[in-house]
Amino acid sequence: MEFLYRDKTLCVCIKPAGVLSTDEPGGLPELVRCALGGEAYTVHRLDQVVSGVIVLARTAEAAGALSAQIREKIFEKTYLAVVRGRPQKKAGTFRDLLMRDRVSRRTYVTKTPQRGAQEAVLDYEVLGTAEGLSLVRIALRTGRTHQIRAQFSSRRMPLWGDRKYGGASETGPIALWSHSVAFEHPRTGRRLTLTAPPPAAEPWTLFKLP
Repeated sequence: MEFLYRDKTLCVCIKPAGVLSTDEPGGLPELVRCALGGEAYTVHRLDQVVSGVIVLARTAEAAGALSAQIREKIFEKTYLAVVRGRPQKKAGTFRDLLMRDRVSRRTYVTKTPQRGAQEAVLDYEVLGTAEGLSLVRIALRTGRTHQIRAQFSSRRMPLWGDRKYGGASETGPIALWSHSVAFEHPRTGRRLTLTAPPPAAEPWTLFKLP
């Protein structure tokens, strides 16, 4: 386990690709308990195939406080992604209605308001381009399942390595990385910002990373 921050109230660590965020056998909370002892509670989720910075509470009280910050949009999450192609604008906002197909376990954009459709909003900024790919920084305003993957794919810009949403058959983990989190410490009230760079591997090595 790679920890960026830890105390008796919470911890911030790097979730490896392939590990579940939820409290199941082999999931991240179990790994944290084995590493640190005591309890560990999921506060926010990353898709199983996604890696990067994630926060876990170590007390039930902290879990409740951090969950409240997420609902009140005090808790901020920033991602880096490598997508095929390039957005029309260097920076902008994607706003869509998303539907979830539970059979195929895919999320898709719908133009028609309907039962089950949820608004999804993200802000993006293009940080660089290389070999037909773009490095994009993403700030989520909403946290829908597979939101980033579905919204970019619907605009014909699938993420590198994301075969589920139309990416090519590259080998290696999907190029979506939880880059930073910012929140108020539940006990002290001090605002914390924790950041970690993506791994030094393709396709990240094609770009100058922030």
